[in-house]
Amino acid sequence: MNPAHQQRGHSIRFDWGLTGASAVGSDAGVAVVVDVLSFTTTLSVAADRGTEVYPYRWQDDSAGEYAADRDAVLAVSRHAAADGEVSLSPGTVRSAGVLERLVLPSPNGSSIAHSLAAASGVCVGAALRNASAVASWIAENHVGGTAIAVIAAGERWRDGTLRPAAEDVWGAGAVIAKLLALRPDLDPSPEAEMASATWLAVSGRVGEALERCASGRELVASGYRSDVVVAAEVDASWAVPVLVGDRFLNRSPGS
Repeated sequence: MNPAHQQRGHSIRFDWGLTGASAVGSDAGVAVVVDVLSFTTTLSVAADRGTEVYPYRWQDDSAGEYAADRDAVLAVSRHAAADGEVSLSPGTVRSAGVLERLVLPSPNGSSIAHSLAAASGVCVGAALRNASAVASWIAENHVGGTAIAVIAAGERWRDGTLRPAAEDVWGAGAVIAKLLALRPDLDPSPEAEMASATWLAVSGRVGEALERCASGRELVASGYRSDVVVAAEVDASWAVPVLVGDRFLNRSPGS
């Protein structure tokens, strides 16, 4: 890999997708995965209620076995969810009954979380709902001399290639902007500065922007406008989901 693409020498880095995570997160002390519509938004809602979340790469037969081995509820796909079932839609997690452990399959956010956990010191899940909480936690716990890698998960085109998604750069930028406000001593890469500036450009009209971006329009057209509404709850959560082993646990103060 070209060393220039690793953004070495900067304490805050930003990139896209699984390959970008490998590039800028290989030596990071803290790595943040952002998948606003909807993996990390749903993760933040689960963390709010104290649910342990096991990220899983695939929604297939193996996911059911994985959940059963952990005595956990398996989140089904949005389209397959019956009334009362938990899916990737954050509202279903919010309205569920007892939910101690949840397996949350996601081809983007979960895969990146796994790769970051293996390569970096700490992996945190962030969305617009908990961007300030994550930034505050990093500001308090960051060890000087190590990098912070913020990864926008993005989506996938039909051919499997990365589709950069506006909502994820906004979520990543929100974390970066709030972190720099708390820790101006940190040095962002130009890529991280771009993400921060992109967030600041829409921070006053988040709900409208989320509904108008491509991913938001796709969800609204499919009948999932409520997912977009939950994702737009900026800083409504103080959960800090940290990947410990194979599960996310809430590490916010008082949790």
